[in-house]
Amino acid sequence: MLRLSRPNIDEAAIAAAAAVLRSGQLVQGPQVAGFEVELQAWLGCRHAVLVSSGTAALHLALVALGIGPGDAVLVPDFTFPATGNVVRLVGARPVLVDVDPVRYCVTPQGLEAALARWQGPQTLRALMPVHEFGAPVDMAAVAALARDRGLHVIEDAACAIGARFGAMPGTLVGSGGDVACFSLHPRKTLTTGEGGILTTDNDELALRLRRLRNHGMERSPVGLVFHEAGYNLRLTEFQAALGRAQLPHLSGWIEQRRALAGAYRAALQPLAQAGLLSLPADHAGHSWQTFMVVLSEHFDRARVIRDLAAQGVEANLGAQCLSALAAFAGCALDANTEGVSPVASRLYDQGLALPFCEQYGEAEVQQVTSVLSQVLQPNRHG
Repeated sequence: MLRLSRPNIDEAAIAAAAAVLRSGQLVQGPQVAGFEVELQAWLGCRHAVLVSSGTAALHLALVALGIGPGDAVLVPDFTFPATGNVVRLVGARPVLVDVDPVRYCVTPQGLEAALARWQGPQTLRALMPVHEFGAPVDMAAVAALARDRGLHVIEDAACAIGARFGAMPGTLVGSGGDVACFSLHPRKTLTTGEGGILTTDNDELALRLRRLRNHGMERSPVGLVFHEAGYNLRLTEFQAALGRAQLPHLSGWIEQRRALAGAYRAALQPLAQAGLLSLPADHAGHSWQTFMVVLSEHFDRARVIRDLAAQGVEANLGAQCLSALAAFAGCALDANTEGVSPVASRLYDQGLALPFCEQYGEAEVQQVTSVLSQVLQPNRHG
């Protein structure tokens, strides 16, 4: 089976993690501290704060910014549910905004239109753009929009480490708002198994994030001081060792993914021209965590996934349309409607994520293209 993705963990990374396990220093030691310093340099930020997951990062960002009951946050309607879940978990309301049909992200224009239409009883406090699958949102425009309205910006960059927005060479995502959140899940280009990163240039915010991840605690010359109720959301030392071993390879891996996306786009062009599927938009700054095509409406995606698997190719849906999920009832943009966003709904129903990681190359692209071409023959789905 050609798997959807494979984490890129070599023997050196395994040895680094094993050395930490033998050391007995498993939490909040030199590996976490060193990894944070290296991430700050790589990402070009003042502070990188490691936590136990990308979801934990998003949750802490909201808590640290004081967003809670009575507040609302604009959230893309096409994303993994964690983006909306964390807004719910702090007691705020996610307000769902439709996305671009070929970038799969919210646009500054879409956010601006949503702000103009918003009439809910909650106070809009923040924008939470998602760089879906590594496609960069125009953060300069989003930041300007937020400044004009006094809103916070929380970048959900879970899939987008290394992505760049603006004219190339561009600016790394993670620098366009108050705080950005990255995931280190196994499907991500840089992985620690589970894990997350918060980045910010705000010294006070970084201090609070570090406290909140560790029981609200801070070490002082007189001992431990507990400043507020916090969480236990620490990354382990052996996870940090895994990440540190991979980080020097990350830029090269992203370039390999960009080349793989180009190969897929070229190989699948005949299927797009035949109207069987549509391809994602390209962007020089895309970091390509996932390559998702969108099947024509007459295909049953579940059947396509089964048929691909029967011929040795694993595929899956891309992300969810939150307004189609019961957990987000009452979160439509217009307070008195339960409308489902048309673009997000189509991407949720017909999106197809194909095998994709930096270990794959031309041979895997040709294998996937050949099998997909057979599966999408008109007489198979009529």
